[in-house]
Amino acid sequence: MIRLLHPLAYRAQPWKNGGGTTTEIAVHPEGAGWDDFLWRIGIADIRQSGPFSSFPGIDRSILLLDCPVGSGMTLTIDGTSVRMIRGNSSTSPARQRPKGRCVARRCAIST
Repeated sequence: MIRLLHPLAYRAQPWKNGGGTTTEIAVHPEGAGWDDFLWRIGIADIRQSGPFSSFPGIDRSILLLDCPVGSGMTLTIDGTSVRMIRGNSSTSPARQRPKGRCVARRCAIST
């Protein structure tokens, strides 16, 4: 079954670590919070460098959706850094906690 998601139903909320905001597009089970979701899709607007929120037991896939030309993000996971530009993606197992460093200006990621 295909379900159409409408932007008016998206939910803006503060990050779990308090460092910014995310727009939640979908979550399962529906209505789940930060500590009881099985999967979620959201868009985070990153305005400053720092650690990502911790979600024990949840693997991550991160896609850099948008950033001004010449900027982006350096993603560090377990001491290994990857320069991300628009369209780049990265994954990290649940046991790892990524850190993002903005390069030049803000960027938006899908989490």
